[in-house]
Amino acid sequence: MSTEQTLIQESNLGELAKRRWSPRAFDSRPVEQEKLEQLFETARWAPSSMNAQPWRFVYATRDNGEAFRGFLDSLMDGNKIWAQNAPVLLAVFARKTYEHNGQVYKHSWYDTGQAMGMLNLQATELDLHIHQMGGFFGDKISEVVGISDEYEPVVMAAVGYVGKKDQLPEHLRKREAGPRNRKDIRELVHVHQWNSNN
Repeated sequence: MSTEQTLIQESNLGELAKRRWSPRAFDSRPVEQEKLEQLFETARWAPSSMNAQPWRFVYATRDNGEAFRGFLDSLMDGNKIWAQNAPVLLAVFARKTYEHNGQVYKHSWYDTGQAMGMLNLQATELDLHIHQMGGFFGDKISEVVGISDEYEPVVMAAVGYVGKKDQLPEHLRKREAGPRNRKDIRELVHVHQWNSNN
């Protein structure tokens, strides 16, 4: 057994990270409200520069048809095909400036990404899955949710339980069944200085 495997097996967090997956096939089963609240509560505790907490989450569920359609219409066509089946669509925004002094918040996207990372792991622990999407129209989703221009859209996401692959178009079914690969850790981590051979 490799050192990497040993470390991951000894860590519950590592096991969650390995289980985390971004499916396109979602079941229409609603996500329980208490589980949604748990996702956002976990994300609330993410670290951020000066504890500024720049992230804002806005979501719509399928049972609110009008709101859900607005979120869905903000996605590019390639994502609409499968995201329409998810029970929850989520829009994530980051504040552009610090609230306390109005200065540009250079790390707001980074900090918002940390909150989303924690939200993803919490979802995995609850047997939920999240597929994040960069393929959306930022101006559209900002208008749909009515958010202040102090915030900019970072990502949209589908949230829910895994569905059956056969509900997807064939080209997406193949991607859904493909292997999950990661680069070797030696390519990603370097000691003292960059090693261009990795």
